Amino acid sequence: MNEQGGLISVLAVVSYVVFTLLFMGVVRRLLGVRVSFLRTAVATLVAIWVSRPLLDALVGEPVLTVPSVELGLYLTLLGAFTFVVAMVLIVLAELLVPEGTLPGPFDAWHSWRARMTRSGRYVEILRIATRHGLGRFLRGRRHLALGTVAERRDLARSLRRALEDGGVTFVKLGQQLSTRNDLLPRELIDELVQLQDNAAPVDWEVVRGTIATETGRDPGEVFRELDPTPLAAASVAQVHAAVLHDGRKVVVKVQRPGIEHDVDRDLDIVARLATTLEGRTDWGHDIGLVDLADGFSAALREELDFTIERDNMLGVAAALDGRDGIVVPTPVRGLSGPRVLVMDRLPGLPVGAAHEVLAALGPQRRTALAKTLLETVMDQLLESGIFHVDLHPGNVLVADDGTLSMLDLGSVGRLGAKTRQAMGHFLAAVGTGDSMAATDALLELVERPEDIDERNLEQALGVLILRYSAGGSAEGAAAFTSLFALINSFHLGVPPEVAAVFRAMATLEGTLRAIDPSYDLVTEAKGMGRERMAGITGAARLKETLEQEVSGLLPVLRRFPRRVDRIADAVEHGRLTANVRLFADPRDRQIVTHLVHRTLLTVLGATAGMMSVVLFSVTGGPMVTSTVNLYTVLATALFVVAVILVLRVLIIIFRREEP
Repeated sequence: MNEQGGLISVLAVVSYVVFTLLFMGVVRRLLGVRVSFLRTAVATLVAIWVSRPLLDALVGEPVLTVPSVELGLYLTLLGAFTFVVAMVLIVLAELLVPEGTLPGPFDAWHSWRARMTRSGRYVEILRIATRHGLGRFLRGRRHLALGTVAERRDLARSLRRALEDGGVTFVKLGQQLSTRNDLLPRELIDELVQLQDNAAPVDWEVVRGTIATETGRDPGEVFRELDPTPLAAASVAQVHAAVLHDGRKVVVKVQRPGIEHDVDRDLDIVARLATTLEGRTDWGHDIGLVDLADGFSAALREELDFTIERDNMLGVAAALDGRDGIVVPTPVRGLSGPRVLVMDRLPGLPVGAAHEVLAALGPQRRTALAKTLLETVMDQLLESGIFHVDLHPGNVLVADDGTLSMLDLGSVGRLGAKTRQAMGHFLAAVGTGDSMAATDALLELVERPEDIDERNLEQALGVLILRYSAGGSAEGAAAFTSLFALINSFHLGVPPEVAAVFRAMATLEGTLRAIDPSYDLVTEAKGMGRERMAGITGAARLKETLEQEVSGLLPVLRRFPRRVDRIADAVEHGRLTANVRLFADPRDRQIVTHLVHRTLLTVLGATAGMMSVVLFSVTGGPMVTSTVNLYTVLATALFVVAVILVLRVLIIIFRREEP
């Protein structure tokens, strides 16, 4: 007997669950919009729980006391009433707490875990800052005890050590700051430059294991010689000297273990901080802090995949083919993967540490080297379209004979033909002082807002050109800063690829100044821009361009006489008509269709509601039961239909979602 009772209980529970799921499906179908499973389940269970007592209160007697015929009507009415209650609960929930404003249980759990992780990271960052003597700068008060060179050097040393302890993301931030001569004093710049190649090395056994995992072979089988002492240890990876079995000298770039998780965590903090600052500060909104943070995040994530750097090296090398004095390393095929990169070993020292080599070359040679590097970057920007975006002094080697080498191509930018042409026109216009042409070119580069005062923009840009037309070795960073301020003041959106160009030029200036302190980036860039645009618009290039355009127009020109003849014949015989398709765009048809659907639902719901009121007021007629007539049943059914239609329209309006 107990077993039979248990079986009946299990069957009852299963039947209840199946009924509830079917009920939920019907409710979601009647609403006509996507509602979360959890919200629908809760509304359905509550409706099933409260509908019977509510209906009993409305009817006036419990279901068990009515006759069997009335029981069928009652159960039908109870089911319809439950549907209506469930839909009302969902619509009220959508009105009070719209879908998506509260996370689901799994999202809430992951969000809580992420919040705890961030909180732990915040505490760790504060602890690092305090350990290195930076806690006093976090109290919001001004500090006047940094007026001497020794004090600024002490602060710079503490900041560098704190950034090193902070991890990859903060080291990269320090590297970016080391190129901003216009923002930071010389003492900070000199200290932050050491972040390029002075990170703490990884244990050799860990490096050896990474190489074995990525190559699938023991390092002794791959290399004849492999120095366990790194040549350099950077924030993302460290580099070891090696020799292949064929005698080829190479370097092995090995990624630091476990940095993907650290980078994701810190970039999440950076993104949240950028969102907060952009939403609460004018300067954050003006410079597009969120977009800058997104660009920084994308670039840093690219650097974590060495296959991207391998492909970038091949692309940049192809663009440098034929240019003397500057090279990029060649990757070794078959030995490079996402976390290990094997490439040729190039001679030389980083520009930031090659003071003796540069001094031995002499002033004229140093100027020529700076010009070679700038010409290479200009060719990348205006001709090939693929350029190095992070040419800081640690990413450029200089050999004893003056040969330059570009390293660390994990992050490169790419420009389309139209953007390259607009960039060239802008530099050429700045070089000639033509503010009108410079304004037109600048508007081609940026995202133009709907309303912009072009006259004031042209005037402001003309003033900027005149201000920096005289050049000067100390004004390159100020010129870029002023240009950014001008773009922000007119609320011009800068596309990521154009922002990468400005970043590349701002970073390049620090490297050029390290090679030749007297080199004038602004003046040289303007001159090179004029020369390249003159080459593009020269007779030979114009002839080539004209030939390309004519070849593209030939099919159109061949069809043109026949089309003109057809039009003329149609005009002569009165057959010329113009067909205009209303709502040819699918989006227009979709909007009209949705409006018609909502209008029909509203009209049908209102009509059903009014008809139900009329039928409720009708007395007499055929009797379905001893107390209920047919008109009351029809009125109740129409009332339920009216409520369902109205609720469907309301939830569509609340959700702003198309049915």
